[in-house]
Amino acid sequence: MADTCGQVLLGSGLTVLSHPLMYIKVLVQVGHEPLPPSLGRNLFGRQVYQLPGLFAYAKHIIKIDGKAGLFNGLAPRLCAGTIGTLVHSRVLQVDIYGHQKAEEGSLQHVVNETTKEMIARSCATIVTHPFHVITLRCMVQFIGRETKYSGVFDSIVTVYKNEGVLGFFAGLIPRLLGDVLSLWICNMLAHLINTYAIDDSVSQMDLGFCHFMLTYPFVLVSNLMAVNDCGLAGGLPPYASIYPTWVDCWRHLSLEGNMSRGNSLFFRKLPVGKTYAIDQKRFF
Repeated sequence: MADTCGQVLLGSGLTVLSHPLMYIKVLVQVGHEPLPPSLGRNLFGRQVYQLPGLFAYAKHIIKIDGKAGLFNGLAPRLCAGTIGTLVHSRVLQVDIYGHQKAEEGSLQHVVNETTKEMIARSCATIVTHPFHVITLRCMVQFIGRETKYSGVFDSIVTVYKNEGVLGFFAGLIPRLLGDVLSLWICNMLAHLINTYAIDDSVSQMDLGFCHFMLTYPFVLVSNLMAVNDCGLAGGLPPYASIYPTWVDCWRHLSLEGNMSRGNSLFFRKLPVGKTYAIDQKRFF
């Protein structure tokens, strides 16, 4: 119990510190570009037009909403983090294999541990997804200056009245798929490398990067579907098309070449001929 409480406190602290970063990332993901490109230099020193980065975007938000504006959606995100940690910890404590213990380091052991972790993560994700949806909508309403989602309990009532129970699980499927696929691929890859490669150590950083690259497209589609056609300006044209399913969203982003939109908030190169909904200007 003490370990779980420690995880909750540590997770809450990290959530507060990282919230402005997630807030800006979400706004970029939905296509909100309120600031014009500026002339800068890329990693090779060449002059190129770049979209505003993290700090310029943060200054823009502070100018409109003050420093507190950087923490829109923090309350439901803290709820999601706390509940998710408790659920994940509780599920991991359940012994699903009984006395059938596999040998440490064997493939069967990796499969067993990955299966157990998959179940724990999936349970935590499903239980906390309604708070994740509310968090995203609290953030995205910055675009249209709406106040539709103003608190955790009021937001729960709003979602239920407008969309019913299914509204709380908008974007859940791609989020679950991305997490499960990356978990299995990373764990199997780590086992193969540690078993057959000369270098028998795979660092957490390597696995973290692998996890990020595999899950990001799913995270992007999930976030877009969570706010799509929910009555907020950021989830409606011209910012976003109306997607009947998450597969349609994935297909549309792939055709546009936007599957990595928002994965970096630095050195954001201006796409050639890209039209931005904020001012309908075309930059070349």
